[in-house]
Formats: sequence, structure tokens, C-alpha cells
Amino acid sequence: MYKELLREAWVEIDLSALDHNIKTIKNHLGDNTEMIGVIKADAYGHSAVECAAVLEANGIERFAVATLDEAIELVEEGFDQEIIILSLSPMLCADTLIEYGLTAVIGSIEAAEAISQAAVEAGRKAKVLFAVDTGMGRIGYRTMTDEEIAEACDEYQQIDALDGVEISGVITHFSTADEEDREYTEAQIERYNNFCAAMEKAGVKPYRVVANSAAIMVHPDAHFEAARPGIIMYGCYPSNYLYGKELDLKPVMSVKANIVNIKTVPAGTSVSYGRKFTSEKDTVIATLSLGYADGYKRGLSGKVSVLVDGHRVPVIGNICMDQCMIDVTSVPGVKLGDEVVIMGASGDDAVTADELANLMGTINYEITCGFGQRLPKLFVNWPEELIARELIVEE
Repeated sequence: MYKELLREAWVEIDLSALDHNIKTIKNHLGDNTEMIGVIKADAYGHSAVECAAVLEANGIERFAVATLDEAIELVEEGFDQEIIILSLSPMLCADTLIEYGLTAVIGSIEAAEAISQAAVEAGRKAKVLFAVDTGMGRIGYRTMTDEEIAEACDEYQQIDALDGVEISGVITHFSTADEEDREYTEAQIERYNNFCAAMEKAGVKPYRVVANSAAIMVHPDAHFEAARPGIIMYGCYPSNYLYGKELDLKPVMSVKANIVNIKTVPAGTSVSYGRKFTSEKDTVIATLSLGYADGYKRGLSGKVSVLVDGHRVPVIGNICMDQCMIDVTSVPGVKLGDEVVIMGASGDDAVTADELANLMGTINYEITCGFGQRLPKLFVNWPEELIARELIVEE
């Protein structure tokens, strides 16, 4: 049974939708491209442990996270897949990388030497991914010119010669793969290919780990040996331009709450901090127990709607830290305890992560991550393959 929820607001994670998305992506990539499941930031707010279990059930052998603590959580939960840390790890933590058998992304000889020393001292071999910067400008060796490519190739060979270190692939990241104009991404692919060609001339054929969610969808020439889907696993598209293209995805996250208070107020009644809303007539106001500390951003105040029994109604007044108010005057028979959909479907309507992101001037990634921080999670529609796996989760 699900353990008792301690709040009347929650995130609902549909694991069958996640399973569908994973299978859809694997089929799109085909048999020649390995799928690496990206479950950083607690699986974009969806819970890394449960999402890792669904990936495992689908035969995924490598996960990617952003930080050491995210990786350690998965190891301590019993997952034995290779775990890649996409961000640069502190050199002082090299011994921790070795202890937990993690794969680091490196962009300097100094980081590689620290890992080498820790691996040798532990009598083990460490896998690393060699990062090249093809135009993102974030981490990795710059490979924008022939001279930079030559320098990166030289350091690759120096690192490859270190004791205790094995370079298991070459990674880069796209900055505009989700945009309609593909010129810059194509230039990044060309720079990456130029680096790999230079490495092949030096006698090394790199294992190529390149495509993100957007590139998986619309840049098949970047699939190479391995691709790393993130946001598309969770049923969201990387941009408005890519919405609905190529892949049939199902949203995995919904956000719901029960009405915890309800009252009818006369005209002239103000609501919430700052008195930004004042009723113009008799109004039925319902209170929900979630707010901006739960990811329901204060900037949505005065712009956003929720669904009550399929009826779309406005959030009124400023969203508070832990609560918000809605106008349910138009909902027949509304009562205390009724379920309200903050994000997700109800009846024939739906509030999507994209809708909330557009209202905020941000991206759906930020929306799902925000909701996943404090709200309790309810996991529903377990795929059959997971029923036998023991997890420390609600059931």
C-alpha cells in the first residue's frame, strides 16, 4: 500500500507512461545506438530510484546523473548499472568516484591524474568520458579549430596512457538542437566529427556519446554509438518547435491537490498577499495546500488556471509559499476534499508542463524539477516487470 500522504497535495508519477516513452525512444534509436537513461535532478523531479527501476526493466545498462550524491544514491539502492556523472566532479572526490565505481566526465589532464592516482591506490580501474566542447561553451576541451583539435587529441592520448584510467568514450553537448534552425547544431556535429577523425588518424576509434533528447528526435546523424535521452523520457518535448514531432510521448508527471477550505465571499473581498484580486460579485473561493515552495511559482499568479472535475478555473490572488486560492464559483457541486489538477488531465482538458512554462517564460524542464522538490510522490500504474523488484517506495 502507499504510505499515508502527510499533505493534501502531491505529485503523481505514471510509471506505465515512463515505460511507454522508454520503449518508444529505444525503438526510434534502433539496435545500433545504445540508450543511456538520464536521471539527474531526481529524474527531472520524477524520482530517480523508481525511474531507474523502469529503465533497468527495459534493459538499459547505463544511467547518467549530474552529481556525486545522485550517483551514490543509486548505488546504495542496489543498482549495478554503470553510472555516468555528467558534471565535472571535484578532484578532491576522486577516491569517492573509485569507491563507488562511477564514470566521470573529464575536461582536463589534472582531473584525469587525480582519478588515476586514486584508482592506482585502490588497485582498481576507473572509466572516464573525455569531454569536448564543440560550441556549448560549458565544459570540455575546445575543438573549434584545427589547432585546438590537435591539442585535445594530444591530451586524450596522455590521459589514455595513465595507469588506472580507461577512456570509455567521447562526449559533447548541443546548445541549440531543439531549435528549428539547424545550422549551429550541424556545425557542432562537424566539429565533433573532425575531432573523432583526428583521433582515428592517431589510431584511436572513439566510442561516441553525443545525442541529447532533441538530437535523438531530429538529428539522426548524431545518434552514433550512444545517445542520452532526458526530458523526452518523462513525456515532455525539448521545445515548442519539437512538440509532437517524431515521437509519441506520454506525460509521466501530474500534480494534484485536494480542496482544504471553501467559502463564499461577497463582492469587494480581496484575496492573498498584496490584494491583487478583489471579487466583483459573490464568489466561491477554495484553498489548496501548495504554493511556490512546492514549485508552483509565484510568477504564475494572475495567469494560471487549474482543473476541477474537468472545469478550468483561475488561480486568484498571489500564490503563497505553501497555499493558493482558486475561484470555483462556476463548478457545480464543488465541495471540501474535491481533487484539483494543477498539472495534468481532467475530463477533456489538460494543463501541461509546457503551458505552465510558457506562462512563466521558461522551459518544461524547470517546471517538473520544481514540482519534484518538496511535494510527496505517488507512483501509479506499475509495469508488470517492476512488481517483483523490492523498492523503498509507496506501493
